[in-house]
Amino acid sequence: MTQTNQSIPTMCRGIRGATTAAENTRDAILEATREMLYIMIRANHIQADDVASIYFTTTVDLNAEYPALAARQLGYYDTALLCGHEMQIPGGLPRCIRVLMHWNTTCTNKDIIHVYLRDAKGLRPDRKTLPAIPESEIEAVLKDLDVNSLKFDPDGIRK
Repeated sequence: MTQTNQSIPTMCRGIRGATTAAENTRDAILEATREMLYIMIRANHIQADDVASIYFTTTVDLNAEYPALAARQLGYYDTALLCGHEMQIPGGLPRCIRVLMHWNTTCTNKDIIHVYLRDAKGLRPDRKTLPAIPESEIEAVLKDLDVNSLKFDPDGIRK
């Protein structure tokens, strides 16, 4: 590990990022992904050995190359990488590449810098713009919830 602060425990944290490719070509997908990853790495002072895994998704209109190849090009040879497609949401952002990096760090969640580039800048809403959930809705769910029914019983015996 590159973090040396012994008083703060190392935790696995998620770093999010998103960007868009100019077109559905190998070069455009790799260029956009490398740019996003490089900025994430530099902004958070990430070392490859501290990254547990990276999960990439693309919208279905991007299929000319795996974005994970960009991580390999940046030296992430031994990191677990996985690619998939995003859900197709009406009005969703086209040609979008998203990433979730699992990083072993002493940083807190508040210290992490998430990176949203190009047309993906608008994907991360400010917390103040998120719609509130009425407290009555939460209470209605909790009213009928039996917490004991959620506990795992390795013997399969319900109490």
